[in-house]
Amino acid sequence: MESHKLTRREVLRTGAATLAIPYIITSEALAQDGRPGANDRLDIGIIGLGGRAQYIARTCGLVPEIRIVAVCDCFLPQCAAFINSVGKDQTWNSYENARVMYEKENLDAVMVETTTHARGRLATEAMRAGLDVYIEKPMCLTVAEGRRMVKAARKYKRVTQVGTQQRSMPINNWASDLVRNGALGKIEYVLAPNFMGPLRWTDQPGQPMPEGGGANWWDVWTDQAVFRPYHPQLHRGWAQWWDYDAGGLSFGVSGWGTHAYDQIQRALGTDETGPVEVVLEEPMATKGMYEDPADVAEGTGPRAKVTMRMANGIELRMHRDRLKRALHGLGATFYGEKGWIEIERNQIASDPPDLVDRPDNPGPNQKDETQYHVENWVKCIRTRERCNADIEYGQRANTLCHLVNIARDVGDVSKVLRWDPVAERFTNCDEGNAMLSRPRRGGYDLPPL
Repeated sequence: MESHKLTRREVLRTGAATLAIPYIITSEALAQDGRPGANDRLDIGIIGLGGRAQYIARTCGLVPEIRIVAVCDCFLPQCAAFINSVGKDQTWNSYENARVMYEKENLDAVMVETTTHARGRLATEAMRAGLDVYIEKPMCLTVAEGRRMVKAARKYKRVTQVGTQQRSMPINNWASDLVRNGALGKIEYVLAPNFMGPLRWTDQPGQPMPEGGGANWWDVWTDQAVFRPYHPQLHRGWAQWWDYDAGGLSFGVSGWGTHAYDQIQRALGTDETGPVEVVLEEPMATKGMYEDPADVAEGTGPRAKVTMRMANGIELRMHRDRLKRALHGLGATFYGEKGWIEIERNQIASDPPDLVDRPDNPGPNQKDETQYHVENWVKCIRTRERCNADIEYGQRANTLCHLVNIARDVGDVSKVLRWDPVAERFTNCDEGNAMLSRPRRGGYDLPPL
């Protein structure tokens, strides 16, 4: 039988506790100038090379324990543009097919920074290939797809981090723990922004494709969604369209709402559950984002207030328009018997002020806001612990986004839609249940479990 040498990835899969040798060689043994040696680092690939991936790559440069070795995008010219922007001095290999990248590279993990509608399939394929995964938010297109991703992570014992980086920011976690541990007394309700939903695409004539892509790159880019002729508003503006996201623009349901709702879950201690009731509070609107009536802004998606109720009676009121002040909408305000605490990204406020004006308050970030999150992912890859934004937590936050959109689509004003957070289904709304999953195009099914 041919001898077989363990790769670093195979050692990580097996787990340090079952081996007589360390799976990471210490930096004291190999490092120079205080940096980890080559065998200390985790080799990663990045899939999907848009603007967010550029930011992630720069953040990775601040974390010496990881090393980017390969990049992948179904539109190959994007690889060259990406490397030219953030990796000019690097020797990163480029791929247009992630599975080919897995076959040729000895990767430890991947960061999936693709469009939302492709993210679930690609992240699941990576987990099936034995890779740990950083999954950009929102992590999936539907509730059912997200549950399959969680099952894959558990089956393949993968370490997962969803890109809701507020879960790794010291001041956000400190303030969340205040709420969670009773600083406000009994919580009465939570006030969150009234985020905008996605738009529906109206079919239009196809436009000329950009040059340089492979013969079927647009088919691959479309992934599970309905195939349509190429149009630059789909290719470059995908986040605003229902076919590809749940409202991924700034101040959109999944764009900012994912962060805000995840912040609520963290502070209420409801990381692995959800509401039991969802209520549409008003007819749909398309205008208005600010609380000042004199400053009404044109919206870029449908809006209507939605209220959710948790099993313990706490109301989540998605009612607040965008505030024109420092705390900008990436969190929520928690109202209790003893006052209120507002938790946003790297910002907190309270009434009375001494609720947060305390000596143990860690203060604003001392690092790049996403660096904390990437560092936590790296640590958990080594320890095999759950990350701060484990895939189950991402599924629950993302589900809140989908419930908002479903209530707006099929809910009647003031009618209570009853949600079972264990079964992840409505108990009195078949129309809503029909929106929990979508037909997938042939060839773009999720990998079998």
